[in-house]
Amino acid sequence: MWNWNALASLERVGGYLAGTWDPPAGEDGPGIVGDGSWPPLIGRMAAVALRAAAPGTRVEHREALLAFLESWAATPMADPAARLRTGVARADARAVRDERGATVAITWPSEGRCNVVQVRTGDADPPEFGAPADWVEAARGWGDADQLRRLVALVRERGPMAWDPAAVRLLGAQTGVSRAAATLLVIGDAGGIRTLPPLDPEQRAVFGLSTAEADAGYDELRRLTELDRLELFARVLPEDPAELWEPAGPGALAARIAAAWQTRFGRARQVPEATLAVLAEHTGLTVHTPAAHVCAAFMAPETHPLTGRDHDPWLAEGLGGTYCTSEEQGVRWFQEFLKALTDALPIVYAELPAGDPVRAGLPATVAALRARLDHPGLLLDAGYTARYHESADQLRELFGDRPYVGPIPLKAASFDDGLSIATIAEPSEGCPNPFVRTYFRPARYGDDERSALLRRVASGGAPVRDAVDMLRGDWCARVVERVAGDTLPAGGYEADPALSAPETVARVEKALGVDADAAALYLQLLAIERPSDRRVRLWNGWNAARHRKAAAALVAAGVVVADKRPRAGRGVFLPGDWAKARKPLWPIEVWKANLLGVRRIGDQVWEEQVWRLTLPEMFAHAWELVERGEGPG
Repeated sequence: MWNWNALASLERVGGYLAGTWDPPAGEDGPGIVGDGSWPPLIGRMAAVALRAAAPGTRVEHREALLAFLESWAATPMADPAARLRTGVARADARAVRDERGATVAITWPSEGRCNVVQVRTGDADPPEFGAPADWVEAARGWGDADQLRRLVALVRERGPMAWDPAAVRLLGAQTGVSRAAATLLVIGDAGGIRTLPPLDPEQRAVFGLSTAEADAGYDELRRLTELDRLELFARVLPEDPAELWEPAGPGALAARIAAAWQTRFGRARQVPEATLAVLAEHTGLTVHTPAAHVCAAFMAPETHPLTGRDHDPWLAEGLGGTYCTSEEQGVRWFQEFLKALTDALPIVYAELPAGDPVRAGLPATVAALRARLDHPGLLLDAGYTARYHESADQLRELFGDRPYVGPIPLKAASFDDGLSIATIAEPSEGCPNPFVRTYFRPARYGDDERSALLRRVASGGAPVRDAVDMLRGDWCARVVERVAGDTLPAGGYEADPALSAPETVARVEKALGVDADAAALYLQLLAIERPSDRRVRLWNGWNAARHRKAAAALVAAGVVVADKRPRAGRGVFLPGDWAKARKPLWPIEVWKANLLGVRRIGDQVWEEQVWRLTLPEMFAHAWELVERGEGPG
């Protein structure tokens, strides 16, 4: 909301506060700049200056930033001696000023109040318009008028500072953030909600980032608030801006950013870039649970703020009915993280090599999550009910008369059987058919009658409950046993049947009359949802020639067909029907979709596979079907 005349408006605000500009006749102040969001920049202009000096900033953006820095340098906000503070006051006027100082409204009135900035020039308080609430002294940091003007002159004289990949490596090593996130931090682009387009191809080429890597880097930094981003860079620039253009300048800048990051967010173990790339492809992750955050949890589950401590939520009411809440919304993030970690668990198990730090942390992560689920105070969303349960009388019959008792009394009717809680509001004119909302205590959830009732009643939209079932299920236990048992050599993949299922490979060799490579590839085509050429070569350690030889042997044996199919990423397929898919899902052979539990409607894939067997078990099961004459064809 920075309008075309924003800089001129900002100069008028500065002039009014300094006493060098007077409103024209008929006006009572300098006016509102944009949406009034600029005061947090006071004392934190290093964030803007870094973007103006950084490599990769678009020319038009750099010019706008330089003009902004020049305008700011001419205001009291860039005067370290100016005594500035901010507050909230009654909106009785737009601006007042006398010999003691000035007070200026910086936002439009809302409910009779507005945000204000004040400068004091004497010992007494300046005039005010309406009693202020909680004056806050303005921050002070890098960016006085001389520093800002010198940096602007240097950028115009020398261009942006040099790009140094070594600075990125240093920042990543000292903070634990990914290479993409470290790149964005070095150029002062610390994530957040992107109101500008992401890095264009020329910028990504300078930084050596793919589109997916850049997006993952932004997502990794997305949880930083606006104030986090400003504070992070507030004191990272050198006293003399010219040092940024020295050979050691980028490295020194990266070290200061790393120190500021550690002070504010701590230091984490750095995730291998190859590991991040594998998890970043996964469709179950969201902007709130990006690959870097999921990897960090697997690497340190005991200390992670969501997996390393118990949560004690309660039910509250809002405009949409009841909801589950807790201090700082911890249960909300825990539920989302729980789903993300369990969605990522098969990928961590099957597609990361033995010895990878994220995969090595899988057993401890599962143990930490199970411990959180066993906490008696934990309360989670249970899913949706069928419409025939949506009345208080039906809920009372199902869950009993006892109401839910929490720290906040509920207006909605509630029914608590000890495991499950169902709530329903009274019908109203605005909501004649209120929704039932259900919650459950995972510590009491299992195989008893109450749990069976919950599964039957809240039968739809239950991803949290599905995650609990997975973590406590036999499949997860067998996966933990496989990973913890060091069943693979270092660097080996569970998706390579030559390593994880050598006995089954030998059976295929003998039956088909092919070598071990072709037998392993056939098992991968039978039992893995996405056996693309790139992934198979990574898992098996093959080059392209070795892969082509194995595929040709299978074609010659008559068990696969050569073809080209959209989004398949491979050149050989199992015979039989083919199911198409829209992104982010993947196309697959119909026979294999049925084997893996991939839900289809007609010839269209609707859901990813359901994991019920470990990969060695799946390889063996798929081959047994072929041996019984029930294979693809």
